[in-house]
Amino acid sequence: MSLLIFGYGFIGAAFADAARAAGHTVVATIRSPHRREALDRMGIDAVSVEDRTEMARAVAAASGILITPPPGDDGCPAFAQLGANGLPANDLSGKWIGYLSTTGVYGNRDGGWVFEDSPLEATAVEGRRRILAETQWLSIGAQVFRLPGLYGHGRNVIDRLRDGTARRIHKPCHVFSRLHHDDCAAALMASLNHPRPGAVYNLCDDEPAPADTVLEYAATLTGLPLPPRVAWEPAAFSPTMQRFYSDNKRVSNARAKAELGWRPRYPTYREGLTAIFTAIQTDKKD
Repeated sequence: MSLLIFGYGFIGAAFADAARAAGHTVVATIRSPHRREALDRMGIDAVSVEDRTEMARAVAAASGILITPPPGDDGCPAFAQLGANGLPANDLSGKWIGYLSTTGVYGNRDGGWVFEDSPLEATAVEGRRRILAETQWLSIGAQVFRLPGLYGHGRNVIDRLRDGTARRIHKPCHVFSRLHHDDCAAALMASLNHPRPGAVYNLCDDEPAPADTVLEYAATLTGLPLPPRVAWEPAAFSPTMQRFYSDNKRVSNARAKAELGWRPRYPTYREGLTAIFTAIQTDKKD
């Protein structure tokens, strides 16, 4: 297959690696010309989102399209961009389209479980924008993937412990779901092989956990110093952190397992962080 990634970032890169390993070709959008050379070195063709001819050609050739950019007040920029390039919904029919959303659409559940058919009660403007973007893509048969906090190589608590930016915030009875980026890519590949237009899937690991518990495990695993515990006092934290800690829920991945046959390689943060630390140690030896 030829696969188009609209927005080559953290998950786009993991998906590209999985797709190429499966023998597919990958094309990724760019906004800056200097990104073309970097993608070329990785064996990924680049297409400018500003070039209507290039975009039309890439979309026509693609068997699947992954949409990753965050939405704005008007919804998903990729949805608008494809329309602006003269690519209406009927030009996308028959293609696998995956839209990456967030579990923030559920809002706060005070630690309770959420499923794909749970009411969407986003507490933050970002979550409400995601709901609009989901509606746009579902209207043309895309598959929506709701993601929690993502981590992996280059984005994890071990790195934050190493560079001194980790904060050990304790909020009693507060949990987060999370997902290793390779497990996210594997789930997307499973959907590509078993498409169900209009489906919605929660992608996450099997064990929601408090953020400070995860940090404590990382410190024990690596032997790095553990930052002092900081009690949660909303006024003492930035608006971004306040939004991050405003939602407390456990996310079920049962549908993705049942329908896609997917199982996370890293079912909890322990396996994921252990694999990352092992890779770090190997890199040091090399």
